[in-house]
Amino acid sequence: MKHAPFLVPAGKTVRLSQYDPAYSGKYANEEATKDKLEKGIRKMAKLQDILYAQNTYGLLIIIQAMDAAGKDSAVKHVFSGVNPQGCTVVNFKSPSAMELDHDYLWRAHKDMPERGSIGIFNRSYYEEVLIARVHPHILAKQQLPDETRHKHIWRDRFEQINAFEKHLVQNGIVVVKFFLNVSREEQKRRFLERIDNPDKNWKFALSDVEDRRHWKEYQHAYEDVFTQTSTKYAPWHIIPADNKWFTRIVLNDIITARLEKLNLRYPEVSKEQREALQMAREALMSEKD
Repeated sequence: MKHAPFLVPAGKTVRLSQYDPAYSGKYANEEATKDKLEKGIRKMAKLQDILYAQNTYGLLIIIQAMDAAGKDSAVKHVFSGVNPQGCTVVNFKSPSAMELDHDYLWRAHKDMPERGSIGIFNRSYYEEVLIARVHPHILAKQQLPDETRHKHIWRDRFEQINAFEKHLVQNGIVVVKFFLNVSREEQKRRFLERIDNPDKNWKFALSDVEDRRHWKEYQHAYEDVFTQTSTKYAPWHIIPADNKWFTRIVLNDIITARLEKLNLRYPEVSKEQREALQMAREALMSEKD
């Protein structure tokens, strides 16, 4: 699968109206992608095993989306084959009192994946240029000095985020960013399903409807995010999300391709280590039952 249609080139002005949330390529339905996803899951598991053994790179995966775009189910399916020992998932909810006493990137930095590990941010520090932008009362709670709350605060934060991600990449943390692009019509359908199906009632919150009223504001905020923070070292990918089965194979393809580019290798064993292994083997073989 070619990834170019989903990659946001650095410096490109983004308009989400140019991206089709229902696009599914050559695939007609979920059944048509089943084998491909299963193979992709096994491939990712193998690559993760080498990533963990090599212990040189960390992989940070950021997933942003409007409500009901399928973030949780994407994480559940795409990463179903990885070893939990080398993978963490962080959900970014409303900041705690302690987190508000630090700069907005602090809680992200403390949850960064270790070398050899995959870290998945279900939402991320990008909420600080999205929800905080659409709902100004959130920004007002952040105890910022007056001189920092000016009309260029979003430009400043874009610069800070770009510098932060460049720092991560230069220190061996690979950053891959996804936006799951769901249509307003599909979001409505999923909301109604959550209301009508008792087993899914727990997924629905009244705040989801409130945020839906700000759809256009969020679309503009996201467009600005992609335009200002899709860089060569930490690019954004805009993924069609109306068909969850297509979303999953695209995520898997892009992540495995990025891991392959790292040219991962199992650690080489030195001559001395091989000799020690042979001695250990001989000792084991000489044991009497």
